[in-house]
Amino acid sequence: MSANVLVTGSSGYIGRLLVEALATRGAEGRMGRVVAADVREPERLPASVTFVRHDVRDDGLADVLRRHDVTCVVHLASIVTPPKGSTRAVEYAVDVQGSRRVLDACIAANVRRLVVTSSGAAYGYHADNPAWLAEDAPLRGNESFAYSWHKRLVEEMLADCRVRHPSLEQVIFRVGTILGATVHNQITALFERTRLLAIRGSDSPFVFIHDADVVACLVRAVDAPVTGIFNVAGDGALSIREIAALLGKPVLTLPAWLLQGALAVARPLGLTRYGPEQVDFLRYRPVLDNARLKREFGYVPALTSREAFDRWRERGRADTGR
Repeated sequence: MSANVLVTGSSGYIGRLLVEALATRGAEGRMGRVVAADVREPERLPASVTFVRHDVRDDGLADVLRRHDVTCVVHLASIVTPPKGSTRAVEYAVDVQGSRRVLDACIAANVRRLVVTSSGAAYGYHADNPAWLAEDAPLRGNESFAYSWHKRLVEEMLADCRVRHPSLEQVIFRVGTILGATVHNQITALFERTRLLAIRGSDSPFVFIHDADVVACLVRAVDAPVTGIFNVAGDGALSIREIAALLGKPVLTLPAWLLQGALAVARPLGLTRYGPEQVDFLRYRPVLDNARLKREFGYVPALTSREAFDRWRERGRADTGR
């Protein structure tokens, strides 16, 4: 029987791409009903897709799941790049409490499968992280980084649910830095500066995954025979200096203590949204091993980290006419 799928965060960047991919699969007879749920309706929505206005912070999702006979929920709703004026309390309410409500709704409505986008940030930014992180590494998301900490808390919640409610199948993707034609986040903002910032003594390695590969994993997860936790990243990694060379930009290298001090002064003055803790975000990048994704989930990313970056870089050149 074809799965009926509900996507939370369907108006976000990946959500829009996923809904379109699921609708295409439905038109081919390989997917059941597709329901898009978010606080705002996207400008374009495939005709076959039903839109439901729902905030994950609110109750009522279980009724929606029952009404549309949903068998699989893909939970994307999360605050990746906080908008101006956002607070830690709001981000926690969406990321953690919202995930709790989605999970409870799936259990109440007897949903068969839950697919969740987590992040490599759940491993945390630590000096003693191994060179390559596999899925059995401990989750040590830093409390000083809201996104990292919230992903850790959500994964702990999901782990508890696997014990208490084993009938709810789970597929969890710990995703690397997503690059695509129109993606914009904290990391791409770093690359768009006239000079790239490097921390003395750190390579600051980045793993990238193209948006099309993320969507392909999510589509496959809806009815794949396998469950589990998988890192989603292209092969290989790029250091900050390799990235600068590819962009043809100079590198400003600073000692960690100097950058921490500058941020400690600048943030209270409103000159930056980032504080001293952000230095570890650059210094101790989690580098994701994708072997399990290929071996057990059965998906080989079409683009390596370097190829995904090159695709994004060429898009930028096309936009500026260079």
